[in-house]
Amino acid sequence: MGTEMVMVDEIPFPPQLTLAANPLPLLGHGITDIEIHFLQIKFTAIGVYLDPQIVGHLQPWKGKTGKELAENDDFFEALISAPVEKVLRIVVIKEIKGSQYGVQLESAVRDRLAADDKYEEEEEEALEKVVEFFQSKYFKKHSVLTFHFPAASPTAEIAFATEGKEDAKIQVENANVVEMIKKWYLGGTRGVSSTTISSLATTLSAELAK
Repeated sequence: MGTEMVMVDEIPFPPQLTLAANPLPLLGHGITDIEIHFLQIKFTAIGVYLDPQIVGHLQPWKGKTGKELAENDDFFEALISAPVEKVLRIVVIKEIKGSQYGVQLESAVRDRLAADDKYEEEEEEALEKVVEFFQSKYFKKHSVLTFHFPAASPTAEIAFATEGKEDAKIQVENANVVEMIKKWYLGGTRGVSSTTISSLATTLSAELAK
């Protein structure tokens, strides 16, 4: 593993991160953006850090190209449900209010829960707490949002850091909400960032070929 920073749209990402026991390598990256009047507006840069053991859970897809994997939602379902540690590091490119991000996350997660018939009172309460957490934040450029999904637990920790201040953190205990947050970022063709999905697919295709 090199120690060189990986540049994602001029935002540096460390080649590995250690939040719990083991260092996790950066296996995919990309951006979220939107096109308005032919103008590409970039919002965030994304780095996906996964326990290398994930490759053992993805063996049925050995031999597939990155392009084939990027278009295969079953592959990303397997990636999301693999019982290994996962971290999403999201760095702000275009500043927005935390409340705006919270609304995006809420509607993406709620729609997915409703589609799977999993949107009950417990999910609503858990989601409201996450939205509340973002309400008071301001996403300045280079602010960092970290979603940490431990290996052996259906929970998540969300941390927000801006301008070197101490991280603000929240625990998400509802397994259904946690799963849909993963799906928002890592859900194959339905994920929020096609560049991230494509990058992950290419890296994992190469890892599976070893």
